[in-house]
Amino acid sequence: MPELPEVEVVRRGLAEHAVGRAIDTVTVTHPRAVRRHVAGGADLAARLTGLRIDSARRRGKYLWLTFDEPDTALVVHLGMSGQMLVQPAHAPVEKHAHIRAVLEDGAELRFVDQRTFGGWALADLVEVNGTVVPDSVAHIARDPLDPLFDREAVVAAIRAKHTEIKRVLLDQTVISGIGNIYADEALWRAGLHGTRVAADLTRPVVRTLLDGVTAVMTEALAVGGTSFDALYVNVNGESGYFSRSLAAYGRADQPCDRCATLLVREQFMNRSSFSCPQCQRKPRRR
Repeated sequence: MPELPEVEVVRRGLAEHAVGRAIDTVTVTHPRAVRRHVAGGADLAARLTGLRIDSARRRGKYLWLTFDEPDTALVVHLGMSGQMLVQPAHAPVEKHAHIRAVLEDGAELRFVDQRTFGGWALADLVEVNGTVVPDSVAHIARDPLDPLFDREAVVAAIRAKHTEIKRVLLDQTVISGIGNIYADEALWRAGLHGTRVAADLTRPVVRTLLDGVTAVMTEALAVGGTSFDALYVNVNGESGYFSRSLAAYGRADQPCDRCATLLVREQFMNRSSFSCPQCQRKPRRR
């Protein structure tokens, strides 16, 4: 799934190419694309028609648009393959374009989703800890790129968890935006194995880990995020290039950039985890 850098790239594209424009019409052609909107596709289309897009916002891996109608947001779930494309009216319609919103200047905002795990849903806006978010996102913690991210509070929250540190990094209620790729990259940078128990880590170690999370996602964002195939693209259909800079994820049997030991792939939470057996020693069994 797209993680913070990939979603932020999409958000920035929407802010540049869609914000400020009114929606003339909306067409929904696949019911799964609106399954999270309980009232259905016709209701979503009717309620969006005529609204002007006011902003594109994000928290962690969650993306939404706000409008000139107060207290309403369009939450966009990208799922495994969702794309938000801004296309000229004459552009051929993509095979898996399940929602098309025609904007006032004729351009189209298209939701394209090959695997149909994503979708659009309208939600009410609520205030949580001084920030307005959709009610469906209210439980999501701040991410490391949020100006109000409280590193010391997150350090304390992580150290209170008596479970594996990688499991904690993936818990969006503790810290948001991190998925499998950037968890492995941050753990490699900190020299930690993902099965280390969070409560056993010292505050300086957790701070170093969080600094690694912030650094790797900032670097990925600068080059458009991580793309392994054509499914993740920005609003112009372009891929990101951070896959060329990955130090751990997806590099099984390749030499570690730090010590030249061959990296290994292991199973963790039904995912693949990648690490260096020399730089990231497994914890001893108690």
